[in-house]
Amino acid sequence: MTTVGPPAPGTTRLDLGTLGFEQGAHLLLARALRGTPRGAAVEVAGTDPALLPHLTAWCRHEGHEVRAAGTGSRDAGRGADTGGAPVVAYVRPGALADARLSGAARAGGPEPERMAERAPLHWGLAARGALVEAGGPDVPFAVVDRDVAWTDLAPRLYRQATAGQWDPYTAVDWDEPFTLPDEIEAAVVQVMTYLVENEQAALVVPGRLLVQVHPHFREVLQLLAVQAADEARHVEVFTRRALLTGGGMGTSSAGGRASLATLLTEPDFSIASFLLSVLGEGSFLNLLSFLERHAPDPVTRRISHLVRQDEARHVAFGVGHLEHRAGVDPRLHGRLRAAVERRHDALIGTAGLNRDVFDSLVLLAAGSWAPEDIRRGWQAVARLQTDMDDGRRHRLSRLGFPDDEAAELSALHTRNFM
Repeated sequence: MTTVGPPAPGTTRLDLGTLGFEQGAHLLLARALRGTPRGAAVEVAGTDPALLPHLTAWCRHEGHEVRAAGTGSRDAGRGADTGGAPVVAYVRPGALADARLSGAARAGGPEPERMAERAPLHWGLAARGALVEAGGPDVPFAVVDRDVAWTDLAPRLYRQATAGQWDPYTAVDWDEPFTLPDEIEAAVVQVMTYLVENEQAALVVPGRLLVQVHPHFREVLQLLAVQAADEARHVEVFTRRALLTGGGMGTSSAGGRASLATLLTEPDFSIASFLLSVLGEGSFLNLLSFLERHAPDPVTRRISHLVRQDEARHVAFGVGHLEHRAGVDPRLHGRLRAAVERRHDALIGTAGLNRDVFDSLVLLAAGSWAPEDIRRGWQAVARLQTDMDDGRRHRLSRLGFPDDEAAELSALHTRNFM
């Protein structure tokens, strides 16, 4: 038992009567200590036979200092003088308790919402701003440094994402009548099949990234969780449109799957965000605008519009995160360049974009089999690829790449778009 000196002025009395610690006496003592001036003590009185040992154990755990009341002194007679229970001990907040009560031991600092630059593993799943008791198990998270995951856009993008959620069953009029020529419908189905495949990759990647991030940076976790929910919804609507008229799905190329597989094997948080959101989903913004513009039916037009709104947020998060990271990590540009080159080398022997997808895009832009329409559709797809390249170069420039290097890296991006 830690001993303390004589009670300082301001000592207060807490008469517990017959209440023991196993019945809630600690609640009253904790409340009394919160109002105790620094250096003063609480005079604890009571008649429960186990009060002193229970009080001693509780004070040791909480970091308070405790002194048993002396026998035969003024302490022993105080209860009789006041008509209450006899004094058992004096309790004064100790150094650890002062830290706990002042909030200095809070996760992230004394302000409840202050974010730490690095989250210790023993904080685990503790809420940001909570008092984190020492001695808990380390919970392994790969990303514990704020700068590895953070962007100041995260809170605002999360609010936008939650406000912008849409219901596939009510946001799209699936019963709106339309009739397409069989070959045009087949082209829509093929493009939808391709989109499902890519959106499934875009669903898995944020799920893998989410489990890497320490929950102290909760806005990033929340944003990644909503992003995964967005992608799950995209998979649903593209699948439903592909099967809307009762036919089967289109084709899936080996080269396309190989391109997506390189996204799934990238372990680094920032590089995975770069490849998926900045390059891949950034290119898909152009593709979705193309589909909305050339959609042959209202359902395809509507879902392309809704999905593009979601994807724009995903791209904004990726760019915002990497802008922040580039500002604190001078080696980032070299690592991003190496990732693009590594992915290009891995895919150099593949065929790139599924030929069935390319031809379907041409036909959708053409709208018919007339030679001049096909020429116009071909030119539209060529412009789409140019627009994708321009968008990638712009985003790379925002991340700090010189124009010539941005152009070179954009040209190395996978021909499968994602």
